[in-house]
Amino acid sequence: MKLAYLLSEYPTLGHTYLLREVRQLRELGWDIQTISVRQPGKRPSPLSPAESEELGSTWYILGSGSFAYLKSHAVTFASRPARYLRGLATAWRFGRFHPRQTLLATAYFVEAVCAGYRLRQAGITHVHSVYSTTIALILTKVFDVNLSMTLHGPAEFTDPEGFAIREKVRAAQLVCSISYFGKSQIMLWSSPADWHKLEVTPLGVDMSGWAAAAFRERPAPFELISVGRLVEIKAYPLLLEAVAQLRGQGRDVRLTLAGDGPDRSSLEAHARQLGIADRVVFAGWKDQTALRELYLNSDLSVLSSFAEGVPVVLMEAMATGVPCVAPCINGIPELIRDGIDGLLFTASDVQGMVTAIGKLIDDPALRHRMAESSPLRVADKYNLQTNVLHLSGLFKRWTATSSGPTSAS
Repeated sequence: MKLAYLLSEYPTLGHTYLLREVRQLRELGWDIQTISVRQPGKRPSPLSPAESEELGSTWYILGSGSFAYLKSHAVTFASRPARYLRGLATAWRFGRFHPRQTLLATAYFVEAVCAGYRLRQAGITHVHSVYSTTIALILTKVFDVNLSMTLHGPAEFTDPEGFAIREKVRAAQLVCSISYFGKSQIMLWSSPADWHKLEVTPLGVDMSGWAAAAFRERPAPFELISVGRLVEIKAYPLLLEAVAQLRGQGRDVRLTLAGDGPDRSSLEAHARQLGIADRVVFAGWKDQTALRELYLNSDLSVLSSFAEGVPVVLMEAMATGVPCVAPCINGIPELIRDGIDGLLFTASDVQGMVTAIGKLIDDPALRHRMAESSPLRVADKYNLQTNVLHLSGLFKRWTATSSGPTSAS
C-alpha cells in the first residue's frame, strides 16, 4: 500500500488539512511518501511536532541541487528519449507560445522529470497529485506511473481549457473532487467517457480536537472572525464595508482577520478610510492552537469570498459551535444549510451580508440553534476520519485495478 503524494508546498499553514489527510491515511496502513515542489515558506510560528516530522520525511524537488537535476534528466533522456521529448512537448503546450508561460512550463517539466526519476528509483508506481496536477500530467508522459488527483477548485475552474482539465482527467485513473459542485465543473470540462473516474471526497476536521465555544446571548462587542489569506479572491474590502455599515447602524461589532497576504497594507488603509480601524484586528497567521482560541472567543464566522472550494475554516468554526455567514457559491451550500447552520448571501452583495450578520445579532435564539446544529453537521458530513476512510477505500480500489505501471498512451 505504497503511494506518493505530489504537492506544491508541504507542510504549509494554508493547507493544514493536507497534513491531517496524509497522517490519517498512514494510520490506516498506507505507506505515504510526500513529494513537494517547494519547501515551506517563512511563517510566524515554529513548526508543530507533526509538521517537523513531515518536513524531515518529504522529498523536495526545488533545492535538490544542480547535480541532482542534471543526473535525473541525463539518465531519463538516455533511457527513454522519445518519452522525454513527449513530456517536454506536453509542457510547452501549456506555454501557449507565450515567453513567460513557456518558461514556467519548462520549469514544470524540469520538476516533473526530477520527481519521476526519484519515484522510479524508489519503485513507486502510484502517485496522487494535489495542487500540482500540471507537473503530474507531464510526469505521466515520461514515466510509467498510475495517476490520481484531487481538484479542489476554484482556481482550476477559472481557465479550465488552459488548465487542461480534459487531458488531465483522461490521463488519470481516479479524479477526486471535494464537492458535488466541483464534480459538476470537472464533468463540464471533461469527456463523458471519463466521468466514471470522478468521485466526491469531502474534506473534514477531527471533531475530537475542537472544544465548544461558550454561547453569548448579548456579547459586547459582538465578535466576528474571518480566516484566510489576505488576497483579492477573498473580497475582504467588501467585508470591511459591511463592518462599516454595521457600525453606522450603531452595532457594537469587532472583526478579527486571521491570516496574512499581499493585500494586508491596502486593507489596513481601507479600514482607516472607512473609520473602523479601531474595530478591525489584523491578527496575522495563527497556528492551529491559536486559531482554536480565536474561534472560542468568536460569536460569528464570516466569509466574503468571490470564489471558494469548500473552506475548511468554515468547518472549523462550525465544529466549535460558531455559526457562519458566507456567500452562496461553489461548494459552500453543501456545507452550510441556509437558516440551519448559518446564513448565506449572494456573493458581492454587501447589503445581503450586512442583513445576514444583523439578523444573527438581533436573534440570539436563532444563533443558538445554529451553534447547536453546526457541530452536528460537521460530524455527520465533514468528519476527517470518516471521509479519509472513504478516500482510502477509493485508493484501495484504484491500486488494486492498476497494479502494474501504466504506459503513456
